[in-house]
Amino acid sequence: MARLFGTDGVRGEANKELTPELAFRLGKAGAYILGQGKEKAKIVIGKDTRISGDMLEAALIAGICSMGADVLKVGVLPTPGIAYLTRKMGATAGIVISASHNPYQDNGIKFFAGSGFKLPDELEDQIEDTLAILDNLDLPAGSEIGRIIEVENAVEHYSEFLKSTAVPLNGIKIVLDCANGAASVVGPKVLSELGAEVIPIFNQPDGININVCCGSTHPDALAAAVLEYGADIGLACDGDADRIVAVDENGNIIDGDFIMVICALALKEKGKLIRDAITVTVMSNMGLHKALRNAGIKIFETKVGDRYVMENLLETGTVLGGEQSGHIIFLEHNTTGDGLLSGIQLLAVMKEKKDKLSGLAAQMFRFPQVLMNTRVTDKDKVMSDHHVQSKIKDVQNFLGQDGRILVRPSGTEPLVRVMLEGPDQKELTRLAEEVVDVINAVK
Repeated sequence: MARLFGTDGVRGEANKELTPELAFRLGKAGAYILGQGKEKAKIVIGKDTRISGDMLEAALIAGICSMGADVLKVGVLPTPGIAYLTRKMGATAGIVISASHNPYQDNGIKFFAGSGFKLPDELEDQIEDTLAILDNLDLPAGSEIGRIIEVENAVEHYSEFLKSTAVPLNGIKIVLDCANGAASVVGPKVLSELGAEVIPIFNQPDGININVCCGSTHPDALAAAVLEYGADIGLACDGDADRIVAVDENGNIIDGDFIMVICALALKEKGKLIRDAITVTVMSNMGLHKALRNAGIKIFETKVGDRYVMENLLETGTVLGGEQSGHIIFLEHNTTGDGLLSGIQLLAVMKEKKDKLSGLAAQMFRFPQVLMNTRVTDKDKVMSDHHVQSKIKDVQNFLGQDGRILVRPSGTEPLVRVMLEGPDQKELTRLAEEVVDVINAVK
């Protein structure tokens, strides 16, 4: 039987795969496992703007309270804000209801430990195993049943935290794409209070427009807005605001690799890049590797997923890591990827260097890259097929030292992702299409 928890919690189509019944049981199991040994467990719950968030929140809360734990309800807030408040409020655990960059029909449930870090696989497995024995557990009654405590000033707490990591932003004009998601209120508020001129776009969530043709996965609208308003920079969050993508003053998209290079070089110059190293995933561009190695910065590489980046940061003692997609972790400040925090750190480099974003981004040359996704029914079958493996080997041999191919199953969707890098974009596209054709013949 497939594991319920994926690389980023439990996800699925709301009310079809991720039902309120499952959410109720996850709330019970989570409160039971995470509350063990605690006199009175307190669990922070927050969400993004999806229409299904209210339904799943109600079910989760009922499950948690039925196990005797109290709920600290923070409402709509970015995932990193919920991680921060879990830590700040001394809670037993935190839960985020979000499917990040996925379409609005999907939703997810993600647990944080009281430290603000995502749960290790072992604890997730314990929660999953507990689902099978829930009916055998003793339930509290009377005064031992849990309560709901509304946290009215959650946005203010998170705003003050973000501002504590920042420099004044007077004189900078920013277009902020909130993805009609969790950053829609707190994002414009924080940047304005730091002194920037902020033009918010896609900040009118209606429950079904989250991530629709906007946000970090669709930055073209942001690029057009930056040019229209003559802004210095554009920043795009995703639905739960744990990632960021930037746009320079010329409308060029500056992804997570560029942001990590810019921030890593600035931190090293100030002697704040611990171990002179950063952690990236196998998806990071060859250009990042070249730029950082030329600067004497060591690179640790992990598989895709910000949880694996975090594990490596903790193992190696480094403080900066992330993904090309814009999940960037500044471990000095927060315990998870934080889109607004990352944007603020990038803005700080612009202010300190008195340079435009295009000038800072020129520190890295991006090798042409092609990424194609194909939907499959059985990811394991595709990845183990000898025709697929043989095709991957042939393409890598063809590219040689001047390029690379990476084929991997998505951790959150029924997709296989095909990525190629090399000097010739047209040739990469042709090769990627050939690989996808072989995959499609298997699925």
